[in-house]
Amino acid sequence: MGRNLSIIVPVFNESGNVQPLADEVAAVFEGSRWDWELVYVDDASTDDTWGKIHTARSLNPRIRALRHRKNAGQSAALWTGILSGETEYIATLDGDLQNDPLDLPRLLDALGEVDFACGVRTKRRDSWLRKVSSKVARSARRFVLGVDFVDTGCALRGFRRCTLRCVFPFNGLHRFLPILVHAGGFKTRELPINHRPRVSGVSKYGVWNRVGRGLMDLCAMAWYQRRRLDPVEHDELK
Repeated sequence: MGRNLSIIVPVFNESGNVQPLADEVAAVFEGSRWDWELVYVDDASTDDTWGKIHTARSLNPRIRALRHRKNAGQSAALWTGILSGETEYIATLDGDLQNDPLDLPRLLDALGEVDFACGVRTKRRDSWLRKVSSKVARSARRFVLGVDFVDTGCALRGFRRCTLRCVFPFNGLHRFLPILVHAGGFKTRELPINHRPRVSGVSKYGVWNRVGRGLMDLCAMAWYQRRRLDPVEHDELK
């Protein structure tokens, strides 16, 4: 019988965070009901991230490792991890240690009532600029798409693999995944989670790739939502 939970962590130049995160995840799920695996997806890091993943895997057989041959972005790394497995349940989190693995079991427990549970960073330990850009993005999503997810940028999520039937891969998917799942008719829920300050490495996002590109993606998402084909009721001749 295969494992039932894949915890996918995209990483890029997070050498100092690989082992600490692996240790935290193992401590959280030790003795739990989940038969889990931790899937690191290295997006062609230029530091020693891949070497640290090798070391972590040698210490814990539940770790699985994938590496892009060229840098393709967070969404691509997430999708690579998703396609690499067949588990019924999937969890995701960032590799920078700002997400707290202690919150994962609560998100996964919510899947008894919903199909997709995502975190909300109620007390963000980020810069003023990142907080403001998130508020602007939320207002834009509400105005353009007519949905109000508080924090679609939070990577801490737990969901059933079946929710991906309504999802297509694109550069920016990681920001819109809850919206696509919700639009596909699946039950979603947001839950407050802990958010921690970064202690190692540097953020990979600036003003343009958080706000500018996000607004461009939002326009494309609005077009798709208007044009998408939902299942149509029909009769079958038997």
